[in-house]
Amino acid sequence: MAKKVFLEFERDIEALEKKIDELRELEEQESGRGVSVAAEIASLEAKEAELVKKTFASLTPWQMSLVARHPNRPYTLDYIDAMFTDFHELHGDRAFAEDKAIVGGLARIADINCVVIGNQKGRTLRERTERNFGMARPEGYRKALRLMRLAEKFDLPVITFVDTPGAYPGIDAEERGQSEAIGRNLYEMSTLRVPIVSCVIGEGGSGGALAIAVADVVMMLQYSIYSVISPEGCASILWKDSAKAPQAADALSLTADKLSALGLVDRVISEPLGGAHRDPKLMATTLKQAIVDELRALLRMPREALLERRAEKLRGYGFFDLDASLSEAGGTTAEAAVEAK
Repeated sequence: MAKKVFLEFERDIEALEKKIDELRELEEQESGRGVSVAAEIASLEAKEAELVKKTFASLTPWQMSLVARHPNRPYTLDYIDAMFTDFHELHGDRAFAEDKAIVGGLARIADINCVVIGNQKGRTLRERTERNFGMARPEGYRKALRLMRLAEKFDLPVITFVDTPGAYPGIDAEERGQSEAIGRNLYEMSTLRVPIVSCVIGEGGSGGALAIAVADVVMMLQYSIYSVISPEGCASILWKDSAKAPQAADALSLTADKLSALGLVDRVISEPLGGAHRDPKLMATTLKQAIVDELRALLRMPREALLERRAEKLRGYGFFDLDASLSEAGGTTAEAAVEAK
């Protein structure tokens, strides 16, 4: 069992859990003497549940970023193991190398055959190094595209899990065409003739996330984040100080609720109390049901209608109504402003 990790804003929760653990140890030690502290444990557990509920009801964008990066948070392979059957991982881009930062292959979810692809960060230091902390190189994105084309060839829907700080920015990645690989995926996914469902399960960073997230339905877990740049990167650029990351997180509108309000995310999936890492099985069950429901609806659509719907969705991103904004601000309409000028 993974060691429990508490974030900086969970210190009070950690203190309560330590007391509960101490009481449980005491109860085990005194079990033969008729000593019971069950009532005290139950009381502390109720207090802890209330404290967790109160704490997570008012998280700041920066705190949500920390939850999205929690080391115990379920990763792509955890969800594949819990939600899919008959998973057969496929490797390599057939051009340069195997990139372990992206995993994918053939699988079955419920009674639906599919192709599943996702970022994988790794748990131990060795695995994180092998998987490059979930930051893919061009060969990773080309592997993902190869699997998507395979899905199209055999008429299988595509499911992607996004969890990356961003594409790897190293010199070797740039030499092998990092931006071309990302751009190619964006283009190909926009016209792929099979349903695509994508879910941000942790971090969704920049083009590294977008390269596997152009989809008919884009979902986010409640405490995941999705943005053009990390809060630390944004703070380093704007203020030359990564310590201002909390301020940058506020400005980036990177949380699921804000992105849903902007129309950039289609569905927000609720997480267990305290985050997905506190009850991975429940999270997997909830997410599986959401994905299956979306897939069934998409599979019923004629392919031409599916492609037109996806194109319309993409064209709608970033739409800005100047007249409405001016009216809300108490100004005149754009047309009237031009005529007055």
